[in-house]
Amino acid sequence: MNPFDFTGKVVLVTGVARKGQIGSGVAQAFGAAGAKLVLADLNAVAVAERAKEFAAAGIVAEPAAGDLTEPDVAAHAIEVAMKKFGRLDALINVAGGLTTYGPASGIDLKAFDREININIKTAFLMSQAAMGALTASKGAIVNFSSLALFRPMGSMAIYAAAKSGVAGLTYSLAKEWLGKVRVNAVAPTAVRTPDNVASMGDSKFLELDQLTAAVMFLASDASSAISGHVLPLYGPEL
Repeated sequence: MNPFDFTGKVVLVTGVARKGQIGSGVAQAFGAAGAKLVLADLNAVAVAERAKEFAAAGIVAEPAAGDLTEPDVAAHAIEVAMKKFGRLDALINVAGGLTTYGPASGIDLKAFDREININIKTAFLMSQAAMGALTASKGAIVNFSSLALFRPMGSMAIYAAAKSGVAGLTYSLAKEWLGKVRVNAVAPTAVRTPDNVASMGDSKFLELDQLTAAVMFLASDASSAISGHVLPLYGPEL
């Protein structure tokens, strides 16, 4: 049996609107492995476009648009999975990212709140909303932390704080939901995407297929004995 065959499984991926970026790449990898997808993102137009592109490639995908920092929107995304497909097997919390870079002394509260909300709050609300459906399927959650958790850098204080919070959330939920839902996280270094190449030049990047392989492993039956783990992905930094 191939543990990376997701045929018959339903996977919800957040943060998927931007073509070529991490969320859409992760979703495409699950779809190519046979999963039916729910695509959740704030940008309704873009997430609908991703769903159409996936459908053209033979991947079943349903959009679920809205602000995932709102509890009702998070609940709606889970409802889409249950109404369309009748189950949910994995939740992949990609939504978030680095939006503020600079010295801590110059960061205002609005920027701080935004970084915390898009990273921690989305992961928490989506996990909370998905708990019942994932318990029924004995499913898995994969959160997105960052290598900044293990290798902190200057000018990234609130991003490191936010991603450390995601790691803490992962550890706590794994303990609380032990035996019901597996909760793990990946902590990647910078990933090769069009945006990162444009802003960082020809740097040493973690390749997107390396990242998706780690995420799929943590969502698959191959990691059935693993929960409460944050997996660092150093890529070329090793």
